[in-house]
Amino acid sequence: MDRLYAQFVRPGDLVFDIGAHVGDRVGAFRRLGAQVVAVEPQPALVKVLRLFYGRSEAVRIEPVAVGRRPGVTNLMINSRNPTVSTASQDFIEAARDASGWRDQRWTRTIDVRMMSLDGLIAKHGKPAFIKIDVEGFEAEVLAGLSNPVRALSFEFTTIQRDVGFACIGRCAALGYTKFNGALGETQKLAHESWVDSRSISDWLGALPHEANSGDIYAKLD
Repeated sequence: MDRLYAQFVRPGDLVFDIGAHVGDRVGAFRRLGAQVVAVEPQPALVKVLRLFYGRSEAVRIEPVAVGRRPGVTNLMINSRNPTVSTASQDFIEAARDASGWRDQRWTRTIDVRMMSLDGLIAKHGKPAFIKIDVEGFEAEVLAGLSNPVRALSFEFTTIQRDVGFACIGRCAALGYTKFNGALGETQKLAHESWVDSRSISDWLGALPHEANSGDIYAKLD
């Protein structure tokens, strides 16, 4: 993980971790010498983040969701598997009858405050890298970014490729020209050379359903 993120994060950089969960990526960013804004709306996971990083001056914890505009959103909690809790009803519908997802259950809903990426930048400064992992809400997150940062990543799933395609399109509109991908938790880029938006879309579209999920990376140059 550290080797992967070292391609995007330098000592002293500011990083936004959108969907920080229990902070494994926060740990990697800190080992690379970055300042981190860890964004996580689930109260139980915020408690874990505060336990691990609450005393660190290099980590700021934002207990909010992120979307296209500030406000309040419904967060649907998967108590048995909190890492797939989501603000996207479409994600839950896509998972309902999908192979590998049928046992997942979202059993309760809570209202959480929502900020935009633009709002986070206004509050904390412009990051060098943004990592986005929000279970089907990634396109909504990117819709709230007006100006590109140096590089970013967003999660995709094969049950919602349309969200991945929308994110690629949004990145291209923001000016990102180089793309790469990584499957699951391999922490390895799939392409030796960076590709354009059409090529990464073709790659995403050709993945077998069993690939399940991964991340797409975009950078300006």
